[in-house]
Amino acid sequence: MFMRRREFCATFASLAFAPRVLSKPTIHAFCEDETDTGVSVSIEKSAVYVASPQKRLLRVRLHWTHTFTKAHRYLGDAWERTYGDLAWRPLEPERIFPWYFLAADEASVAAYGVKTNPAAFCFWQVDPSGISLWLDLRNGGSGVELGNRTLLAATIVAEDYEKQSPFEAARKFCRKMADGGIGMPAPLYGGNNWYYAYGNSSADAIRSDTERIASYAPSGANRPFMVIDDGWAPYRTTGPWTTGNVRFPDMPALAADMQRLSVKPGLWFRPLTTRASVPENFLLKRPKQQMQTLDPTVEGAAEQIRSDVRLLCGWGYQLLKHDFSTYDLLGRWGFQMAAELTDPNWHFADRTRTNAEIFRALYTLLREAAGATPLLGCNTVGHLATGLFEVQRTGDDTSGRDWSRTRKMGVNTLAFRAAQQGAFFDVDADCVGLTKAIPWSLNRQWLDLLSRSGTPLFISAAPDAVGPEQRTALREAFARAALRQPVCEPLDWLQTNEPAHWRLGNKTATYDWFSDALSIPL
Repeated sequence: MFMRRREFCATFASLAFAPRVLSKPTIHAFCEDETDTGVSVSIEKSAVYVASPQKRLLRVRLHWTHTFTKAHRYLGDAWERTYGDLAWRPLEPERIFPWYFLAADEASVAAYGVKTNPAAFCFWQVDPSGISLWLDLRNGGSGVELGNRTLLAATIVAEDYEKQSPFEAARKFCRKMADGGIGMPAPLYGGNNWYYAYGNSSADAIRSDTERIASYAPSGANRPFMVIDDGWAPYRTTGPWTTGNVRFPDMPALAADMQRLSVKPGLWFRPLTTRASVPENFLLKRPKQQMQTLDPTVEGAAEQIRSDVRLLCGWGYQLLKHDFSTYDLLGRWGFQMAAELTDPNWHFADRTRTNAEIFRALYTLLREAAGATPLLGCNTVGHLATGLFEVQRTGDDTSGRDWSRTRKMGVNTLAFRAAQQGAFFDVDADCVGLTKAIPWSLNRQWLDLLSRSGTPLFISAAPDAVGPEQRTALREAFARAALRQPVCEPLDWLQTNEPAHWRLGNKTATYDWFSDALSIPL
């Protein structure tokens, strides 16, 4: 696909940046063909408006001349989940920062981002010449056809924080970016069967899990959840989602049984894939498509998703965990997306909306169909889900088999996305995979940190891995997790991507992720 770049100066009503003074940006527009006339960009009080009535628009780049010092270190976000890859690092001109970034030296933190729920996939770059903001406005891997619309693509947010820790600056900046974030009405805790069962489960096994979860929970109104993960539907990792399989013969009855045990039932599903016979025009036409994937821009396909959500909620499940939608829509995991997001030369059935608008519309559909039932998004885009999902899985899977994976994925995402807790949604750093394959001396620490973190706590506990010591620890952890607590702060996150030193309320704790050492002042 040929891309034409157009360089011009935008029209400014005003540029309402933060205390840090920046020059007016230079702007480049990228279109599909050689003729780029008619593209316009205007900035009014930090809101970026884009119009391209005739041409298919791909991207817009805004660049400000600005210089940071060599002492600055930089931290950004991720497109969807993290993959153990967030860290404060020195200047790397090719590094991309999805949605926002922070630049810290010994005296201050400068923060730049976009308000949540933009109409573009946005990322930042910093190099010796200054700061760039890229607005990816594509539809699939092709240019968007905006027609006569003037699109509010993004609203820029920037702030300086003096004499504050980088974590406190990050917390404040997340609240500044957030547009109506929501969370659970009470702290979220409980169980999920995936990290010991890995899909090998049954309704009877879930009932046993539910009894154990109830036995660990404190008394009181805030009851734990038990989430049934993949393995209950007729096919693994794909729909239809209208019935259970032979091991899960009656899904409504199972939900009722779980409620009778004083545990709230939750359910996993993958909303965009199905083996059901559906009209051909309902399906996404993307290169390398491996599964039947619904195109949510087709009204019939959207109605199928809406119907599935209503059915699952109607069965009595009180938390829906929906998974895989970023991968299913774009064909890439977050760590593969980089600046390209997806393969080129394809588009959704509706070519008039950007990818960000399509994602937001899908999330809105899920929210409206679920009604009051809370939603937990996994492999979903946090900056586009704010205000719609109560909970976001912020990192890739932890493990009940490999401790290094739990350390890499879980500890990293808790440290580097805890700042989003309560601003965007509740941040779920994933489970404690409590099995005999993981030394208890290590899982004990992960359980302890999560239970004191002020974020959700889920355990995935194999029955044969829970003895008297584990039961005592689980009851103590659930008692803490059921109550509101201050958000944890990683104290050594500028030096490592797997922090060991944490502030937990008015105390500090040190964890050793590589041995059984643990020091918590009680």
